[in-house]
Amino acid sequence: MTAALIDITPPVSAKTPMFPGDTVFEATRSWAIGADCPVNVSRLVMSTHTGTHADAPLHYDAHGAAIDEVDVSSYIGPCAVVHLLDQAPAVSATALAAALDEIHAVAPERVLIRTYHRLPERWDPDFTAIGADAIDWLAARGCGLIGVDTPSLDPSTSKSMDAHNAVNRADMRILEGLRLDHVTPGIYELIAPPLKLQGLDAAPVRALLRTIKS
Repeated sequence: MTAALIDITPPVSAKTPMFPGDTVFEATRSWAIGADCPVNVSRLVMSTHTGTHADAPLHYDAHGAAIDEVDVSSYIGPCAVVHLLDQAPAVSATALAAALDEIHAVAPERVLIRTYHRLPERWDPDFTAIGADAIDWLAARGCGLIGVDTPSLDPSTSKSMDAHNAVNRADMRILEGLRLDHVTPGIYELIAPPLKLQGLDAAPVRALLRTIKS
């Protein structure tokens, strides 16, 4: 079977749901093709956490590494995709272990978790979070990256950021805002390097999965 690419990045536009108070995406045309101009050029205004993005340690640790300092190899390589629907308020270690066991991926290097039946088009304050126990369980098995189809690992109202802090303790990496509702559970190759934005707390990602040849 020939390997295929699966795009797991929703499009970015002014309709992209954002945390309340965060910067809404805006694009304007700076230059336009016309009699005196041979090209189109646009200007973007957006949050570093718009759509599919990679959190840098700096996002949840005042002394953490910025996104341009993070090893890009963390975002490229084998990964397991699991479905954990109807797990609100948070995915537990027990549920995650069972889902990974179903696809024979007990100790994956990277894990992407689908929680939505269908990715919402509007801001959802009640999205499913990831329990800190699930992060600790993954870290104990050598997992280096966790990805989710929600805006955050932690609940939208969290002040303690338990899941992010668990990631920080284990020096794992985070992808958020993925679109996984068209991806079958299984083992894939992840290709999702973030933009090299110097000194910043996160960066947009064009995330892809490559099916494994068999």
